[in-house]
Amino acid sequence: MSNQEEMKVTRSSGNVFADMGLPDADDALAKAKVAYVINSVIKRRKLTQVKAGEILGLDQANVSRLMCGRLNGFTLDRLFRLLNALDIDVEVTFKEKPATRPHGAVMVHAVA
Repeated sequence: MSNQEEMKVTRSSGNVFADMGLPDADDALAKAKVAYVINSVIKRRKLTQVKAGEILGLDQANVSRLMCGRLNGFTLDRLFRLLNALDIDVEVTFKEKPATRPHGAVMVHAVA
């Protein structure tokens, strides 16, 4: 790109899946955040994919899929159960949406 050309930059909504126009964007973002926590715990504990699979009740191929972010076939409920298998508590909170948002949303806030 030359100095004369301008690059168009679009500000993110905060959800890359919504920005890309994908269906179920809130769910996809929530699953990605939960998977990130699972991956962080696996890495922090220095578990191999085989050992992580033993703990999670998954085969190595599914641990690999999970760690690469290929989350089709993983529901939020299943991801929560995987966190529990890693001795991580999952707390779910329900509250009214703010008036500034047109509809309710699924949000994940990780502390692990």
